[in-house]
Amino acid sequence: MATGRTSAQFIAALRNREQLIGYWSLLDSPIAAERLARVGYDYLAFDAQHGLFGYQGMLHNLLATDTKGSTAVGMVRVEANDLTYIGKALDAGASAVIVPMIDNAQDAADAVAAVRYPPLGRRSYGPMRAQLRVGPDPADAHDQTAVLAMIETADGLANVEEICRTPGLDGVYIGPSDLRLAIGGATSTDPAVQEEFEQALVRVREAAEAVGIAAGIHNPDGESAARRLAEGFTFATVASDVVHLQQIATSHLRAARGEAR
Repeated sequence: MATGRTSAQFIAALRNREQLIGYWSLLDSPIAAERLARVGYDYLAFDAQHGLFGYQGMLHNLLATDTKGSTAVGMVRVEANDLTYIGKALDAGASAVIVPMIDNAQDAADAVAAVRYPPLGRRSYGPMRAQLRVGPDPADAHDQTAVLAMIETADGLANVEEICRTPGLDGVYIGPSDLRLAIGGATSTDPAVQEEFEQALVRVREAAEAVGIAAGIHNPDGESAARRLAEGFTFATVASDVVHLQQIATSHLRAARGEAR
């Protein structure tokens, strides 16, 4: 089994643009998170925007991620670019926050400010659970937590170069479903805009590389994640527990019935 990194080591690897692989969780199941944390992933990402849990679920899943044998740190996609949401995720022990719907450099700067304590930002001090593993001194917390801006809107793509230049931003993360819709897709997987979509990915990846920050992307499976990492993305997430649960259950049902897979 791979050896897990501390939060500080994980953040250093992220900032150094080392390749990292994570898994995406939508289900409020700490026991599932505990098992997933032992598989070998570098991080587990808990989706508080579209996922099926509230604050207690986020807290309990982060706790489960830190149990014996874990190779992963926990990160959270917060509900919105909001000081309170971001602060609560960090106080609960998230090593990184993924902030959705970043349209411009000001949005990115607001997200950075929500992660950093004064005088660098606006985060309120109260790391009730986080102080046991991240920080607790502000300078240490800054070294051990990261902020990632989601590029998933038409404005975000148009402004991606200036977003990437935002001081204190650790990386960008592509939300492929929203981004495909933003460039004109009729559905979140519309193949009619595949060429434009691939061009958008290149633009985001190169904008991040130009300023030396991390570039990540959401993927439906491991094969897709491997392809994106080979293209130059520095971290990739495999998604997600609720989808994969249905897929594997369906596969076993078909096998039991003797049906072709």
